[in-house]
Amino acid sequence: MFLVIFFSLKYNELWGLTVHPLKHQFLTCGHDKHICLWDSASHQPIWTKTLEDAAQSAGFHPSGATVAIGTQTGRWLVLDTESKDLVTVHTDGNEQLSVMRFSPDGNFLAIGSHDNYIYIYAVAENGKKYSRVGKCSGHSSFITHLDWSVDSQYLVSNSGDYEILYWIPSVCKQVVSVETTRDIEWATFTCILGFHIFGLWPDGSDGTDINAVCSSNAKKLLITGDDFGKVHLFSFPCSQSRAPSHIYGGHSSHVTNVNFLNDDSQLISTGGKDMSIMQWRVV
Repeated sequence: MFLVIFFSLKYNELWGLTVHPLKHQFLTCGHDKHICLWDSASHQPIWTKTLEDAAQSAGFHPSGATVAIGTQTGRWLVLDTESKDLVTVHTDGNEQLSVMRFSPDGNFLAIGSHDNYIYIYAVAENGKKYSRVGKCSGHSSFITHLDWSVDSQYLVSNSGDYEILYWIPSVCKQVVSVETTRDIEWATFTCILGFHIFGLWPDGSDGTDINAVCSSNAKKLLITGDDFGKVHLFSFPCSQSRAPSHIYGGHSSHVTNVNFLNDDSQLISTGGKDMSIMQWRVV
């Protein structure tokens, strides 16, 4: 894997990163209130938009038609991907929304908040219509990461106090049966805690050292972004203790997010204080 290019139009920390499910495009957002849709081939912005609030997270609808943006104030909005027009605005709580994650079938949106709740919305019309289902309550700390099952029936969450909880989001109920959770097939692996990825943690590491994790779409590779400016590339699954990895530098401060492009040919990493976006080719 080697660095293709690095670029930035940002003036504050970048945290939100989401990859278009069908095209070689990705979207970033950050504390400077700017949203940018990028073309990964030309390395140029397709469009930019400025928000009223600092942005924290983002997620594309599986159709690619819309993208959801979470802010630091509890407000979240949905934009039309082509026109960047505002589709809808909602507010859940008044704290940071750390993760926006659509279900694989596109029928639900899960929103992880710093108020310890996961808000669930039913989604219709290719990501243009939203109705609140409820909220998942059970975590004793803020939500950090979320993943959906392949069949869109289950959700797994991580929190700031290193809990792993499982949910049936359609009814906002926690799943406590080990037999049920053991055989769930997950659509993505972005949670930093879990059986399939526990080998990515080195000895003596602090629970906050790794900020972001992402499996390739083919489920063959796993990447992480850490507090030391490094991007690590592992084989997947990564369930061997102290699993070996290839380590890549480039960021001058903490890596806030990582994601593979839709065909796994390249990956994107975003930086915190260096305010940069780096694009890597997988070889």
